[in-house]
Formats: sequence, C-alpha cells, structure tokens
Amino acid sequence: MDFTKKKLFISSVTILISYLIDRLNKYFFINEIGINERSIVEVTPFLDVVLVWNKGISYGLFQQENTIGQIILTMCSCLICIFIITWIFKAKNILLYIPLSLIVGGALSNITDRLLFGAVADFYYLHAYGYSWYVFNLADVFIVFGVFVLILINFYPRIANNFE
Repeated sequence: MDFTKKKLFISSVTILISYLIDRLNKYFFINEIGINERSIVEVTPFLDVVLVWNKGISYGLFQQENTIGQIILTMCSCLICIFIITWIFKAKNILLYIPLSLIVGGALSNITDRLLFGAVADFYYLHAYGYSWYVFNLADVFIVFGVFVLILINFYPRIANNFE
C-alpha cells in the first residue's frame, strides 16, 4: 500500500472510530441511561455525569440561542473540518495525521449534535477540592488530545521527524 492510500486509510479509520465512539457514548447516556431525566450522577468523588446542552463552542463560549447563530457555528465548524482535512492530505507523517483525524472525528460528532439537537451534548464533569472543570464529552477529549499533540510537535519538531 503506497503512502497516500495508507494515510487515507488510517485517517479515515481514525475519524470514523472517534466519531462512532462519541456517538455511541452520547446515545448510551441519552437513550439507555436517560441522563436527561436524572440530576447529577456521582461516579467518583471527582467525576460526575450530568447532561448539559452546550449551545456555544468550547467552554460554553459564544452561546447561540437562535437558529441563525447555531447555523453560523455549524458552518464555521464545517469549514474548520475542511481545512483540517486538507491539512491531513498534506501531512507527511503519522504523528500529524492521526491527531488531525481525531480533531475531525470529534468535531464531526459535535456538528452532528448541533444538527440533531441544536446544541452539543456534554456529560463529564470533573471537580475536586473546590475547583471544577467545564462539562465535556468524548469528542472534546479527542479534539483536545489532537491539539495537544500538534502543540507538542510544534515545540519539539524532532519528535515528528522520527515518524516520517
């Protein structure tokens, strides 16, 4: 298998798996657990599961209550996905196209939420010792991990060179 086909295969599988994991997780919490009918479910002393509908972007920024605002957020997310997919085509090594694919898979799942529900379903709430983090979903984890790897590569480019 030549490099381009291998890259497309690995990227497509990574996008599909990250997308499906988040979709199945959301389906499980909403349809099987019925999290929308419950209050906070304590999992550990520092992790709760609760349904929060995020009508904005990360950290709940730019909340959009109207349809036009949601359409604009969805269109921006789609454009970003297109940009990242073109970046994947240009990537020369696996350490670039896997994190980029994770970002796309997570973003596509959140876009699906916006199209289906008008907001993104978030579930995981981390907190400890009076500090709390925002409520997030697995798509957010994939996106943040992908961005973290890209930042790491930017500061330590020799890491990426080992994967060419």
